[in-house]
Amino acid sequence: MLQSAQPTQDQPSWGGSSSDTLEADRVGEQQHVVREKSHTSQEIDPDVEIVDWNGPNDPENPFNWPVRQKWILTSVALFGTFITLVNGTSIAVAAEAYNREFGISDAHFPNSYWPIASWALGGGIFMMILLPILEDFGVRWGYLITYIVLIIFIVPSAVAQNFATLVVTRFIAGGCVSLLANTISSIICDIWAGDRGRTVPMELYITVYLFGSTMGPVIGGAIYQFLNWRWIFYIQIIWYCAFIPLFFFTIKETRGSVILKQRAKKIRAATGKKAYTRDELHHIPIWQIIKTSVKRPAYMLCTEWVVFSLTMWSAFSVGLVYLFTQSIEEVFTGLYGWPAYSTGYVQAAVGVGELLGFWAAYGNIYFYFRSAKSNPIDPGTPVPEARLYMSLVGGFFGMTGGMFIYAWTSYPEIPWIAPAIGLAVVGFGTNIVVSSIAQYLMDSYSKYAASAIAAVAFGENVFSAFLPLAAQSMYTNLGYRWASSVLAFLSLALACAPIILLVKGPEIRSRSPFIREARYEHDVKGSVEEA
Repeated sequence: MLQSAQPTQDQPSWGGSSSDTLEADRVGEQQHVVREKSHTSQEIDPDVEIVDWNGPNDPENPFNWPVRQKWILTSVALFGTFITLVNGTSIAVAAEAYNREFGISDAHFPNSYWPIASWALGGGIFMMILLPILEDFGVRWGYLITYIVLIIFIVPSAVAQNFATLVVTRFIAGGCVSLLANTISSIICDIWAGDRGRTVPMELYITVYLFGSTMGPVIGGAIYQFLNWRWIFYIQIIWYCAFIPLFFFTIKETRGSVILKQRAKKIRAATGKKAYTRDELHHIPIWQIIKTSVKRPAYMLCTEWVVFSLTMWSAFSVGLVYLFTQSIEEVFTGLYGWPAYSTGYVQAAVGVGELLGFWAAYGNIYFYFRSAKSNPIDPGTPVPEARLYMSLVGGFFGMTGGMFIYAWTSYPEIPWIAPAIGLAVVGFGTNIVVSSIAQYLMDSYSKYAASAIAAVAFGENVFSAFLPLAAQSMYTNLGYRWASSVLAFLSLALACAPIILLVKGPEIRSRSPFIREARYEHDVKGSVEEA
């Protein structure tokens, strides 16, 4: 979910115990090494001028921008995340309509979900392969270009004359939304420095990320209640086009390396000097960046127990949000005879829970910073496992408890508000769990947090694509109550992961070659700075 990164100088670590990266993108690890080698360029060619910030208070450094300007940019970025993520699930309420128009049947398999499944799958693939390429464009133009491409590919979805066109164009649209959402996380990490400064913006980002997908059926239902299903896309095209000026004039370049490249280019043009940034002197081939972008997350997913277990938990959590686009219609139509558009409104209960979960996730920061006082390994530094304290509440009470409420209030004689409360409790837990996992991985893996979180994000997209495909079979064969109970038991099992980490976390982290290497470099750098 959180991708993209800059090297050490441009972006200090967002975890109290890390110092090499703060965002999660696939090129951060390589750029770290490149910067260490870049000093040799001056030894080879003494005429080369290395362009860097003019001291720690350089006004062009995004970290030094006025707080008001940062919040304006952050607010616009979060708004952009919300409106684009709505595109993913808004079509769910109109499944029956486009099934009828295109001759698609859900009798034996939920084929109507493929437009959403392809959207989520496109997001995972684009994120792994194309996101590193956008690094060369920078935040501003990478965002604006991708935003325009998204609008272009929503048009054929709106006018599709066959089901295949809808599925394919949704794949590309999902990929664009994934790139946009991860660019937004990059903006936040580019301008907010330090744990305390970045906590609120990042918690807001995670909340908006989940809330946008959750509210898709609500907005789609409001449109579909009065208009043809194609208008769900038409109205999106209208509002996306209407907001182009807002993003064009508000989204500024925030990536430090790109700002420095622009500065170097101006110096070369004005003076003729050999002025270059370190990144320009040691440019990494794009094929190598993409290779690392795909290879390392896959390797860590298969060899790192922490990454694997937390990926399964986070992916399952996000997958539930998408599964509700199917199960809510099954349950509320079957129990209360509601039309499809009305079941979309019920999804708002999950959104309310996610908003409440923001405050619980934000409150965990108190325990995190307090843990620095009792850290026996690195006194004065917060313990990464402290990021997981609230995840116990989110996992056991929120997701597991909420799913059991949703399951065993699914009786026609029980008012609809009862299962809706269960959904809200699940949303509450989901926000806490996803936030805790992202922050824990960034603290634990330091410069390799890039690849760890890439693995989690890809898992979230895969689960979002395929987990809901099992909803129809589960709720038909097992019934409403036991189908939801099965999901509750799965949630219960996955919620045990943080207990193991809270008890054995330092020992488990000491066995990881990635964490050991990151920790060694952190200690070496600290010793050099002290000297």
